[in-house]
Amino acid sequence: MPQAYVRRSAPDETPPRWELLDWTVPAHREELLRVLHSGDSVAVQHDGEPILGRSSGIRSGGAMTAMSSVMGMTAQLLQELDLRPGQRVLDVGTGAGVTAAVACFVSGDAGVVTIDRDEHVTTAAATRLTDLGYRPDVVTGDGEAGRPDKAPYDRVFVSFAVPRVPQALVEQLAPQGRMLATVGTSSPSWPGLAVITTTAQGRVEGELRAVEFGHRAGWGWTRLFLSAEFRRQMATQEGVTVHGHRLPPPEEARGFWLALDHLRPGLVRDFSAEHLRIGAPEDDSWVRVIPDGDGTCSVTACGPRAIWREIEEVTVRWRAAGEPDSYRIAFDTGGSQRAVAGCGRNELSWELDHERPRARTSRAGIRARAGRRDGHGEAAGRA
Repeated sequence: MPQAYVRRSAPDETPPRWELLDWTVPAHREELLRVLHSGDSVAVQHDGEPILGRSSGIRSGGAMTAMSSVMGMTAQLLQELDLRPGQRVLDVGTGAGVTAAVACFVSGDAGVVTIDRDEHVTTAAATRLTDLGYRPDVVTGDGEAGRPDKAPYDRVFVSFAVPRVPQALVEQLAPQGRMLATVGTSSPSWPGLAVITTTAQGRVEGELRAVEFGHRAGWGWTRLFLSAEFRRQMATQEGVTVHGHRLPPPEEARGFWLALDHLRPGLVRDFSAEHLRIGAPEDDSWVRVIPDGDGTCSVTACGPRAIWREIEEVTVRWRAAGEPDSYRIAFDTGGSQRAVAGCGRNELSWELDHERPRARTSRAGIRARAGRRDGHGEAAGRA
């Protein structure tokens, strides 16, 4: 990445301002290296612009439309993918080309296909991969449709969040293949990692793991945010307070929070707060939880949505199902997909949606639509 953006405006300042750093500018090099090795995601495209041949400088307004994911998360997921020499690899969401470069290095570029919706992204990635001596098949197109004429693939890596596992990519998996994809909702707070494998006989098996971080949403997906004003209200505004509630599952019980996100969508957690604060920006509702020190907590709520009641209801169901950390993905007849844990009366399950989440207008929250790309998303979670 010889160029990258750094934000020059405050987090809630509008319009936002970014500066494009360029390695060919000596004064930029020290800061560019800090950005690339910061451990955060790296913005590489603004408002769908051409990437090759652009000049450094300030951009105002608009949005970042392609990112390179957090390197630590990318490395962890590639380790989970278990790349081997000679494998056929489909990289869905080219972004800056990092995953494609690693796949070429490990598996050999002859079997690597990388696909992205944005022709500016694929053109830049193809050029920079060639500079590294790699010539994979770089395709501009719908990543969720894959590249069936080059299938089957031993490994498939999806680097943006999807509402359900893309069926076309499952069908392009080779026997004993493996696919990874972040599955999420309109909330960025509680992502899940779908791990799809095929047996030697071609039987498909799926697991949805609750994880701390995942890729952000891909093209055409509206994500919920908590505005600065709404976060201030959650922290300071008076509401109805009730003492003596049982403590909710801890942050580390990610299987619970993943279930809550899917069964009661539209909630966003403020991870910057010392204690639990959750808002429903579409409904102008929130709840904050303060431990009392005796195993109970005080709950303050505001707004029309009964968020705390929803948390309690899902807690009961999650505990009855055995407090799962992960869920089996059932691929049902007719193309539907369900996440399932437990069995019988204690089963905890939900259907993975066909449609991408689209938020309603809200006074309390901020909505942001992912750009016209199938590129690497920023890490989700802890938003």
